[in-house]
Amino acid sequence: MAAEAPPPLDTGNTAWLLASTALVLFMMIPGLALFYAGLVRAKNVLSVLMQCFALTAVLSLVWLAGGYSLAFAGEGTFMGDLSKAFLNGIRPDSYHGNSQGSGVPELVFFAYQMTFFVITPGLIIGAVVERMKFTALLLFMTLWSILVYLPVCYMVWYKGDFFGLTAIKNEAGEVIRAGVIDHAGGIVVHITAGIAALVACIMVGRRSDHGKTPLMPHNLPMTVTGAAMLWVGWFGFNAGSGLAANGAAGMTLIVTHISACTATLVWMGIEWVLLKRPTVLGAATGSIAGLAAITPAAGSVGPVGAIIIGTVSATACWYFSVKLKARFKYDDSLDVFGVHGVGGFIGTVLLGLLAHEKFGGLNNTASLGVQLQAALYTTFYSAAISAALLFAISKTIGLRVSEQSEREGLDQAEHGENAYNP
Repeated sequence: MAAEAPPPLDTGNTAWLLASTALVLFMMIPGLALFYAGLVRAKNVLSVLMQCFALTAVLSLVWLAGGYSLAFAGEGTFMGDLSKAFLNGIRPDSYHGNSQGSGVPELVFFAYQMTFFVITPGLIIGAVVERMKFTALLLFMTLWSILVYLPVCYMVWYKGDFFGLTAIKNEAGEVIRAGVIDHAGGIVVHITAGIAALVACIMVGRRSDHGKTPLMPHNLPMTVTGAAMLWVGWFGFNAGSGLAANGAAGMTLIVTHISACTATLVWMGIEWVLLKRPTVLGAATGSIAGLAAITPAAGSVGPVGAIIIGTVSATACWYFSVKLKARFKYDDSLDVFGVHGVGGFIGTVLLGLLAHEKFGGLNNTASLGVQLQAALYTTFYSAAISAALLFAISKTIGLRVSEQSEREGLDQAEHGENAYNP
């Protein structure tokens, strides 16, 4: 029997995926790096930039050494195998197909997915800034990426069987209920990272002066610049995930932008009512909430759905980041759980409703029950593995810097440098 012919190469799709790869890497360095660095105090800005840069380097090599293969090869139950480790067997003429029956070079697909692998644990940094050891952070993020990100990625995006939540077909082979839908990472990226961030900030503990003195951002222009870079980069994040340069990518880009715009205005409106003035920080945070929430649904909903998701996510993320955090006094320093965890959860669940035609959606086989189960399973899985890893690290090399190092600032204590001249 002749071997199955590879999908035909589409140069337009390839060009768009190359551009999207650059956009998603741009989200991590410099986008996320600047967004987080501006939010910390001046004595810790370099430590945050260093963490983002170092994670980019370490995790890219982990992806090459086996991460890609474990996520996108093999027939395991929870993870793949190492058949494609170090790009084994992948040549410039190896192609990866998409739903339209055309292909892109697998090397480009490898690079694109690598940027997701890099930025997902990068999000967690914001929950533990200004007090976690650099060595502990690198160790935790690396192990977490292997034990949480790779299995979830494999089950959701490669195997399509997330703890038994698969598609159901009728006798004619037509899909009557979709499996888990996660267009660009509400589950794989935002819920996994957001829940890990909540666990990490609790187990690492609050900053020593948390609740005693105002912990104000040292450079809001830097933060807004980073937020703007994230917004632009998100077009590659979401619109690139279909692996095609077509009308579906155009709709994905549009709903991504609409959700971000809506969430920005809703967050501003909440502040306008409660604080009598909107803040720049609130507008920037609102935009990220809308972007995180639309991510899983971006390939399934229309503009009306995007407006609903933007509205609900901004309201819920504001409540979790401002009210709930203050009530329970956990130090999720830069609101990773409140924005990414909550936003990703909301978008994942709401697409089960908003993907249907009556809301202008594009996927009538979406299931609210499946989406809710997937979000809950991811929550419990990420929480359990994260807690186990942090406990093990706390009992070996320790999680926190000393009180003296924290007072001095991690720039000087951990790296021997200062961001600004005295």
